[in-house]
Amino acid sequence: MGSRVTTAPATTGSAAADYQALEAAAAWYATLHGETASAAERQAWQAWLKQSEAHARAWAHIEAVSQRFAPLRAGGHQAALAGIKAARRGSPGRRQVLAGLAGAAGLGLAGWLGWRHTALPAALLAWGADYRTAIGEQRQITLADGSQVWLNTHTALSVDYRAEARLLRLAAGEILIQTGHDPHGRPFYVDTRHGRMQALGTRFSVFHEGGQTRLNVFESTVELSNRAGDKQRVDAGQRTAFNADGIAPIQPAERAREAWRRGLVVAENISLQVLIDDLARYQGGHISVAPEVAGLSVMGVYPAHDFERALAMLENTLPIRIRRPLPWWMTVEARP
Repeated sequence: MGSRVTTAPATTGSAAADYQALEAAAAWYATLHGETASAAERQAWQAWLKQSEAHARAWAHIEAVSQRFAPLRAGGHQAALAGIKAARRGSPGRRQVLAGLAGAAGLGLAGWLGWRHTALPAALLAWGADYRTAIGEQRQITLADGSQVWLNTHTALSVDYRAEARLLRLAAGEILIQTGHDPHGRPFYVDTRHGRMQALGTRFSVFHEGGQTRLNVFESTVELSNRAGDKQRVDAGQRTAFNADGIAPIQPAERAREAWRRGLVVAENISLQVLIDDLARYQGGHISVAPEVAGLSVMGVYPAHDFERALAMLENTLPIRIRRPLPWWMTVEARP
């Protein structure tokens, strides 16, 4: 049984460089799409773009993200950028400026953070699923055998109940399951692209995120096998992560993977980066954390569906500030 699964990547020099390039790209984007961008500024941007491949990648990323936000480009784009420039100059009424940006986008103040850049492969998989949730949406379903399934934000799930087995296929996102009693004695399986989990009369959560699947067991036992044939038994109060090639060591279960059903994001001595990543799943746009604060330790309970309140709580307890160089681009960085 392997242990080639990474659950929390460390901040590296490369990550810091990428972060700096992305922030510079956001600043250039705001400058070039303003009403007064000069020829000299455009030449300077071209020189910056040609300095390195990292700059070119960062610019391609910000263009890809910005293309998701047609409401800003269709009439309100210039007004939004004007609002950003006014905010940078320190004009009064920060909330009024933000409200103006929201109005320019045709959204409410709470709504203009409700966008998210979605990976195309995940979206394609979700289109064919039996049950789906949008970003920020949660849903509860009852299956034919009485099993209860809660779908978290941005989740795609298919159900395949047959004479010989009960099978759920999780294409993307996160589910919490309370298995029901089946009078026919059929086994209960959950599949992701990394492997299969068999529930032995239990309550558990499965989180499919990119390169791995995370399993948390809260009652009874789940047996898993990945695509390579590695096997692992996970008992109540335990968790693991796995991909097609390996299974990570057993660790204590995460309360956060059950608390989301109640609209809460729980941080139990985790890094700020991990917490922001979890909160961002309910929001939209690009949200990045500066490397110098990404490793700050956080404890607390935060509202999953009130991002502004969660950020205010963090700003009140940590030496950080939140910047928005673009309406869809948010940065968490060290407080000056």
